[in-house]
Amino acid sequence: MMAGVPTTTALDPDPATAAARVIVQALAALGVEDVVLAPGSRSAPLAYAIADAARPDGERPAGAPSLRLHVRVDERSAAFLAIGLARASAHGDGDQVQAPRPVAVVTTSGTAVANLHPAVLEAHHSGLPLLLLTADRPHELRGTGANQTTDQVGLFAGAVRLTVDVPAPVGRSDEARGLRRTVSRAVAAATGARTGDPGPVHLDLAFREPLVPGDSPWPAPSTAGLTVVQARHVPPSSTTGAVPAVADPTAPARRGGVPTVLVAGDGAGPTARRLAEANGWPLLAEPSSGARGGSHAIAAYRLLLAHPLLGGAVRRVVVLGRPTLSRPVQQLLAREDVEVIVVAPRGADWPDAPRNAADVLLEPPARMRQGRMPAPAGWLDSWHTADATAGSAIDEVLDGLDTGRRSRSGTRVTGQALARVVAQVSGPDDALVVGSSNPVRDLDLMARWDTPPVVLANRGLAGIDGTVSTAVGAALGLPTRRVRALLGDLTFLHDVGGLLRGPLEAPVHLQLVVANDDGGSIFATLEPGEPARADVFERVFGTPHGADLAALCAGYGVRHTRVSDVDGLLPALASPGPGLSVVEVRVDRTGRRALGERIAAEVAQAVDAVLAG
Repeated sequence: MMAGVPTTTALDPDPATAAARVIVQALAALGVEDVVLAPGSRSAPLAYAIADAARPDGERPAGAPSLRLHVRVDERSAAFLAIGLARASAHGDGDQVQAPRPVAVVTTSGTAVANLHPAVLEAHHSGLPLLLLTADRPHELRGTGANQTTDQVGLFAGAVRLTVDVPAPVGRSDEARGLRRTVSRAVAAATGARTGDPGPVHLDLAFREPLVPGDSPWPAPSTAGLTVVQARHVPPSSTTGAVPAVADPTAPARRGGVPTVLVAGDGAGPTARRLAEANGWPLLAEPSSGARGGSHAIAAYRLLLAHPLLGGAVRRVVVLGRPTLSRPVQQLLAREDVEVIVVAPRGADWPDAPRNAADVLLEPPARMRQGRMPAPAGWLDSWHTADATAGSAIDEVLDGLDTGRRSRSGTRVTGQALARVVAQVSGPDDALVVGSSNPVRDLDLMARWDTPPVVLANRGLAGIDGTVSTAVGAALGLPTRRVRALLGDLTFLHDVGGLLRGPLEAPVHLQLVVANDDGGSIFATLEPGEPARADVFERVFGTPHGADLAALCAGYGVRHTRVSDVDGLLPALASPGPGLSVVEVRVDRTGRRALGERIAAEVAQAVDAVLAG
């Protein structure tokens, strides 16, 4: 023995098991309720501990906490399932919006860890508290060519709030205390308790064999090393603190003021709606803003922004949340004649893609909360009139298409018509998960809610990754709500593995509405869809796939219904029934670009006429 080198004595014959149990106890003590596990060997100590914690009351070993366990074989699907659970936890069963609860994801080593990366990026940009518990080889095996061993520490780079390389336990008497300290810091970082900036956290946990438990009992629960971190105050403009605005009822009627609109992007929360209503501003709210609805919401805002008496007359924009859906909104925010005020209560960054914000505030000022920033008289009325006119024009175009096609066999509906029906059947007690690309934009144009459902979307990076799994997580996290998802066929196929649920897992009650246009019609509305570029469009942008969705659903044991006409939409969507089901709606994308241009032209003509009169 070398002089000066301390010795360690293993106090437990299964140090990996003992450490895993302490970690699980600490997670539960600090508010974690759900753990998503992907199977693996190196993560076995955690798997056994979590399985014990997931046993029913009366069957859990002494010392084991109570947790809900969700098992998925695909790590990417598991991570997006956790995102759905985290998003759902912010809404609970009532109307109160709260901070999302942290959700843990457990994987083995190697490529399993890398498969978490898309969800980690989404959680990073959305501010969702994920706890990534990745098993690893002990330090002596790293860099040796050992099986399933790579450099996992720092794999997620700047996308996590904290990374800790936790050494393999050896059974020292102080290890449990140190692990509780580490888990405490991880939960605090994930929830943004000290920073106001929640997001994913990575604990890379090395384990030596033996990886399976012996006869040792669970350790007694202890608070030694456990740190409860006081959360930093979050201003009331965020989704966690929806403080009602105190309105001056005479303010919107007073003359003068600046023509103002409120843009509510993803995650803006109900305060955005209250601010708009207090000041008499038109509310331009994305579906996943949490603010869409009420007397001031303007459904067709992205088309109305082109009108010189509406969008052209705006001189101030108040922004809450992160707007990502509409080019007209970004063009408005970039105008030099528009004052842009961003209210961003959380994190170091703020949404300002056009780099034109004049003020970035932590919370709305008192005069804004109290309704003392009114727009000119008649401003809101003009937007209301134009929005009602635009809605009628859009309905007339879509209804005309439906009438003309009903007599034809193989009739396919449009994405806009599908979104209109989905919005109609989604009530305030429901939850709706919306996929990226056209579905969320169609819903943005068509949804006319007074009291909206809970609308969830992965708008952090607006990818199509993991949408099925996110919807499944949302359904598991909102068991008292009817949950459906609206997504495109490529989004569905990209995460079709999210349909896989083992027979030992909790049942999922979820209706997936898939707009199947055999490809990526979003590109038809962008520059690649211009007629002059048609020679390569289909192969590299349209990407037809020809997949048989019914056969895929049958392989996963999921109910499937195909709808091809407008008449069949409402009955198929209105009564989803129990369990997991897919409603495939055949959508025509050949005229997507032309139809969008026609709708815009009809709206412009109708609004011109009504405002001129």
